[in-house]
Amino acid sequence: MNVTRIGLDLAKNVFQVHGVDRQESAIVKRKLSRSQVRGYFEKLSPCLIGMEACASAHYWAREFGRMGHQVKLIAPQFVKPYVKSQKNDANDAEAICEAVGRPNMRFVAVKTEAQQDVQAIHRIRSELVRQRTAKANQIRGLLGEYGIAVPIGIGALRRALPELQEDAENGLSGVFRRLLTGLREDLENFDTRVAALDEEIAIAARDDAVAQRLQSIPGIGPMGATALVSAVGDARQFKRGRDMAACLGLTPGQHSSGGKERLLGISKRGDSYLRLLLIHGARAVLKVAGRKTDPRSCWVMNIAARRHKNVAAVALANKNARIAWALLTQGGVYDARHGMAATA
Repeated sequence: MNVTRIGLDLAKNVFQVHGVDRQESAIVKRKLSRSQVRGYFEKLSPCLIGMEACASAHYWAREFGRMGHQVKLIAPQFVKPYVKSQKNDANDAEAICEAVGRPNMRFVAVKTEAQQDVQAIHRIRSELVRQRTAKANQIRGLLGEYGIAVPIGIGALRRALPELQEDAENGLSGVFRRLLTGLREDLENFDTRVAALDEEIAIAARDDAVAQRLQSIPGIGPMGATALVSAVGDARQFKRGRDMAACLGLTPGQHSSGGKERLLGISKRGDSYLRLLLIHGARAVLKVAGRKTDPRSCWVMNIAARRHKNVAAVALANKNARIAWALLTQGGVYDARHGMAATA
């Protein structure tokens, strides 16, 4: 079978295949069960396989790569314009096959197992922090029903809980005191699990040479460095640093027409978690920049004075993303004397 390009629509159990030959004629249209996928592509001669960058895509990309196929992943939003008529698995596979053959299409880099491991740590930690915040809010709400207001901050809540349980004059009933003990244990359990994952991230940042180099950038610590390595790898899928910053949603959105340029706020595209880490790191740098006189600190403080500290934080996050791209693609560490990446 002379198949040169295949569009594969991934699923849990049923996979749809659409293949074309050198004349762009469709010669394969079939469904495969999960158990049939590996055997089918092992027998197929090496070709280009396109898939949407969705659940299990990186796993299958690595598997097909070991079989000798060339695999390219496409963001789902870039496939949708090629879907004809109604949405179904067959039309989705055909759209993927069409999109992967476009010369100017942008692709997603295939992640390694190590990258996915670190990314899993970050995802689990982020979810635990969200659940811990929800638990803290629940405790505050329940205490409010008894007329007790706890100061803002999860640290203040941790300190207040033992005192509230020991205070016999605060009006809490015996039943609620027992319930509060369970809620306190839940909160402590979340703290323990988050601390354990923080240690995992610290170890990953210490053992990864690339993450260590990224930490030379002011505003990027162990969490930001490991998140960058797990998300973008060597960053060679981007032609320049500004492309990576745009992919992370750190550049202005645009709504221009008729030769009139209109720039909006940041686009907020891409990985929101990674963007959050970069902006929080920039806020930490901005907090102490007023006490420094180096060019980088003067630049960001000038923006904060003219615009707003939030605008300055995003501008610094954008700059850090572009410097990170230079370190990932060219090597070296950040040179504070010149405000740029010093290649090895």
